[in-house]
Amino acid sequence: MWEVGVRRSFKFLLRPTRKQAAALTQCLHDHRELYNAALEHRRTAYRRAGVRVRYGDQSGELKHIRADDPTGQGRWSFSSQQATLRRLDKAFRAFFARVKAGRTPGFPRFKGRGWFDTVEWPKDGDGCRWDSQPEHPAVTYVRLQGIGHVRVHQHRRVLGTVKTISVKREGARWFVVLSCDEVPAGSLPVTGAVAGIDMGVASLATTSDGDHIENQRHLAASADRLAAAQRDLARKKRGSTRRRTAVARVAALHAKVRRQRLDGAHKAALTLVRAYDVIVHEDLRIAGMTRSAAGTIIQPGRNVAAKSGLNRSILDAGWGVFLRVLAHKAESAGRELITVNPANTSRTCSRCGHCGKDNRLTQAEFACKACGHTAHADVNAAKNILRAGLALRDAAEAA
Repeated sequence: MWEVGVRRSFKFLLRPTRKQAAALTQCLHDHRELYNAALEHRRTAYRRAGVRVRYGDQSGELKHIRADDPTGQGRWSFSSQQATLRRLDKAFRAFFARVKAGRTPGFPRFKGRGWFDTVEWPKDGDGCRWDSQPEHPAVTYVRLQGIGHVRVHQHRRVLGTVKTISVKREGARWFVVLSCDEVPAGSLPVTGAVAGIDMGVASLATTSDGDHIENQRHLAASADRLAAAQRDLARKKRGSTRRRTAVARVAALHAKVRRQRLDGAHKAALTLVRAYDVIVHEDLRIAGMTRSAAGTIIQPGRNVAAKSGLNRSILDAGWGVFLRVLAHKAESAGRELITVNPANTSRTCSRCGHCGKDNRLTQAEFACKACGHTAHADVNAAKNILRAGLALRDAAEAA
């Protein structure tokens, strides 16, 4: 069965010519300057006159900015520059929301070189055009104002209606990202199976059926090469050509790890979505779990080295990436995904319900002190997670 209405993104590698790559770099540079100038405008207006500058005010000034700089800002799409100003406005709205909520505010920052890598065109056909040469028998192109027709390595079919087009730089590579509406979502056949999954470091995930999804540890596998590249970078003089080359090498290694982790997450999530109709997982607060244990000078933390190693292992496992991909695939396939509170799921016996910290003997062994039930600790936790998720679903249906 096919359902219409899903929004999805498609990402493809660009293959620009040398001249087009230089134009893309300049486009990023000019949009970054526009962002920083708009930020300075807001800061100065408020500091000197107490006036809050809004997006509408700055968007209205774009016409004059473009007229005064026809060979610079005037080259690029008006709508893409509006999108950059909206990006700044979104940062300010998020800042004020954090202030109102009493959280650490984090005032919007100026974007340095290397910290502004995306330009968005909000509407296909307005300064950009996907598949701009449809008559070509084998190659797809995207047309970008001021840059031209750029060749795209389209490795899969684009579904739905293209709404926005973004160009993103990742290291030395360029990508185009299409955001599409009304993408057909194919529901998978019903299996009748349900599962709870427990996230871990020894295994990326363990199901209530006893299956373990391997943690590939991509960062650990590349640790030696990364360490060598970073040592080489530390010896280079700032501002030199050799330092830029060393920076690019480190970035390329990190990018490879990121791609490997994402690929593994897609494969693991697809395996679960194909096998189960209902999947229950923990509602993890990964940012809090990986917070540093260093503390302060007055109150230094304890077991800092051990906590640092655990944090590195959690981040290398890529729980956040995996759960995000799992949510997207479950939605597209018509599967039900339930999140539960992870409190005490690893200490509670899945047979009798007794909860105690002594039940978990080691990282992998669980032995209930009340009923004597033994099991793999992660499988026992996954069964508790499944039970809690099904209880939540039943309660919601009863209400």
